[in-house]
Amino acid sequence: MYLFDNFWMHFVVFTAIIIVFVFGMAMGFIYIERRGIGRFQIRQGPNRTGPLGLLQPVADAVKVLLKEDLIPAKGDKFIFWLAPIITFVPVFMIFAVVPFQRGALLADLNIGILYVVAVSSVVSVGVFMAGWSSNNKYALVGAMRDVAQLISYEIPIVLSIVGVVLIAGSLSMVRIVEAQTVPFILLQPLGFLIFFLGSLAEVNRTPFDLVEADSEIVAGYNIEYSGMKFAMFFLAEYCETLALSAIIAIIYLGGWNGPWLPPFLWFLAKVFFVFFLIIWIRSTIPRLRIDQVMAFAWKFLLPMALINLVITGIQVLFWQDVLPWPLIFLNVAIMIVLILLWSRMFKLGGGRVEV
Repeated sequence: MYLFDNFWMHFVVFTAIIIVFVFGMAMGFIYIERRGIGRFQIRQGPNRTGPLGLLQPVADAVKVLLKEDLIPAKGDKFIFWLAPIITFVPVFMIFAVVPFQRGALLADLNIGILYVVAVSSVVSVGVFMAGWSSNNKYALVGAMRDVAQLISYEIPIVLSIVGVVLIAGSLSMVRIVEAQTVPFILLQPLGFLIFFLGSLAEVNRTPFDLVEADSEIVAGYNIEYSGMKFAMFFLAEYCETLALSAIIAIIYLGGWNGPWLPPFLWFLAKVFFVFFLIIWIRSTIPRLRIDQVMAFAWKFLLPMALINLVITGIQVLFWQDVLPWPLIFLNVAIMIVLILLWSRMFKLGGGRVEV
């Protein structure tokens, strides 16, 4: 059920809504993160441009757009030009299946969450194109790290989503929200943890931002970019973070469901809550080494995701008619026990390792 019966009217209106929403929220996220991290670090953050520094993202955008657009003399010029587009466009495509409330989305695909996984993986192709076409070793190392990180964390992310799909009985984002009589974060606490941590690695957020580890590889894959092309990479990362926050709000926090407030405001509040968690982690947890990042994916998240999938399958098969509250306490207990056992069985390694 859509808000408009006419297909083209619906397409035009919601395409415009998505563009305004994504750009507006990305600019807001930039401001909130800079101000928020300032508070975490006992300082004010940007406060000079506009009231309370609200126009700082606009000033940054103008500054970046006025910079000279440079292309490496020995780089592949066409691929160098194409890479930011390949990175930026798929992020917008994700929001085609994101429901802001019932009926308020561009397309209600019956494979919505599968579409999100497929489209989001294309971003890594653009990142690798940027690193390879720059004719810069640091850029290439950053791009290779991104590809390795994406492949490693994609598997536990997909396995954690399968648990949600088993409970909801559908791949549609709308049906997943409608199936949440209680938020799936309560029925799938371990799946949520796996999805959240794996997605942080997918969008290169702390502590998994080895793609842009300035202490090792300068700025990573985008070191040779400037001007508008650099701005597209920078904006794409915040749009990816927005997409991550929206997907978590939909599949684990009940989407637009909630009392008293309008549905869209509930969805928006949950998106901001997830983004606050991401800022909090960036402000408090140091960056991991590349070997620790890869070991965390294969030694921790992947086995946990497989165990969570088996447990979820058993519960759906045999305990489907059981009231959710006993399962909530059981799944929380299982998550705590597994995390404690796995942390004792496997170590990420200490000391200094050169990679």
